[in-house]
Formats: sequence, C-alpha cells, structure tokens
Amino acid sequence: MKKKISVIDAKNCRVNNEKYTMVTCYDYTTATIVNESNINIILVGDSLGMVMMGYQSTVPVTMEDMIHHIRGVVKGAPQTLVIGDMPFGSYNVSIEQAITNAIRMMKEGGCDCIKLEGGLEMADTTRAIVKAGIPVMGHIGLTPQTISAMGGFKVQGKSREAAEKLVAAAEAIEEAGAFMIVLEAVPSVVGKYITNSINIPTMGIGAGVDCDCQVLILQDMLGMYADFTPKFVKKYANLRETMIEAFNTFHGEVGSKVFPSEEFCYNTKVEGLE
Repeated sequence: MKKKISVIDAKNCRVNNEKYTMVTCYDYTTATIVNESNINIILVGDSLGMVMMGYQSTVPVTMEDMIHHIRGVVKGAPQTLVIGDMPFGSYNVSIEQAITNAIRMMKEGGCDCIKLEGGLEMADTTRAIVKAGIPVMGHIGLTPQTISAMGGFKVQGKSREAAEKLVAAAEAIEEAGAFMIVLEAVPSVVGKYITNSINIPTMGIGAGVDCDCQVLILQDMLGMYADFTPKFVKKYANLRETMIEAFNTFHGEVGSKVFPSEEFCYNTKVEGLE
C-alpha cells in the first residue's frame, strides 16, 4: 500500500526530484480506486458542478456541495493527500469570510488543505488563510470561477504583457505562503518560465511538460465526460463506451430472461412450500 504524502512532501517535490500526480475525484467509491493507484493527490474540485451536477460552469457550486463530496472522498482515500476546492463566493467577499469557510472545509470535510483561484488580488486572502494554519494551493491562468470575465474557456498568457502578469501573480501567491500553485491553460513556454521563476512547485493542467507535477479531471482522462474535451486532455481509457455496452448487455439479458440465471438467484427451499 502506498504511503500518503504530506503537504510538506508536496512543497518539496522539486527538491526531492518527485513528479507527483493529481486527479479530481468527487465520491467514495471512485476515491477507493484512486487510493489503490499510484496517484499521490486528489483534488475534490468545484468542477463537480459541471461533471457531477450538470451545470454550465463551476459558479453555482456551494460550500455545502463541496463539503458533502469531500467527506466521501476523504473516507475512501486515506493514503492519498486530499485537497478541497473553495467554491466561488466562499472567499471573495472578505478575508474573514475566506478564513471562516476554509476552516469549515477542513473541519466538516476533513481534507488536508484547500485550493483557491486568483492571483495578485488573492495574495492577502491566501496569506491570512495560511496564517490561520491552513495550507493553501494557489491557482492562476485559466480560472473557471471567473470564466465570464475571461470571455470563455480560453488559453491565458498569450501576450508578453499577459505572461508577465501571470509571473507576478505566481510570485505574489508564493510570497503569501502557498505550498504549490496550479497553472491552467497557458502556453508551455509560459508554464516553463513561471516554474523557473518561483520556488514552490507548479501543478500543470494544460501548461506544458516543464511543470513540476500534473493534474487531470478524472472523468476527462477516463473518457466518461462527453460535453467538452479540452485540448490538454489525454484519454487514457474510454469508460463511457464500456459502461454503455455493459448497460445495454444488462438490458438485453433482462429482456431475453438470460438474467438473472440460477447462479444469481436465492434457491433456498422455503418451508411449507412445494
């Protein structure tokens, strides 16, 4: 059985020449499967709004949604570092609100640390949460919670000015005390430059091979989510087709009375009945 890494292990992965992997996960059963794999980190992401709840974005996800899903994942993955994603509106109003909700996520959900989106504007919030004793993972580049302001799911940092702003954001999040930072949907050269510009590790998702670690949404990489597939997703399996085939086989066997056969029935004799 694998050994659970700590936040300190994650922070030191570059020094220790470790390439950690992270996947999203939202439920107990799937968490038990991830826990038996070599994956090091689970993010209970607010992407559950789209993947599990059918929303068009992550914006409607609530603290209650997140805590509910985190609890099941924590129970299912005791040997895996679990990160809880702070949903939109849970940390944007004030630093006090952010600390209160981060504490809720840790106490009620049971995760090991939290993640929040934003660059320079979230540095003070990040610093305050860290000061409260809660480890924070940052997230810059494409930030899905503010997708409306970005004009959609688009690559970020495509100009020199935009790339320099991302570098400044990463440096600010590092200075605020984050142990790691997610870089999402930026050109590979920008991902490399940011990674080389800061001392904390980067977790890439569509940010190139030079990031210290890599993350994918589980349902994307397993070919389960069909609504949209980003360019950076590699499908390591096509479970959607496998599942549909299994459902159709079940349906057909029930219709032809092949299932349930005797081996799947309780054939115990009942007293008093012939």
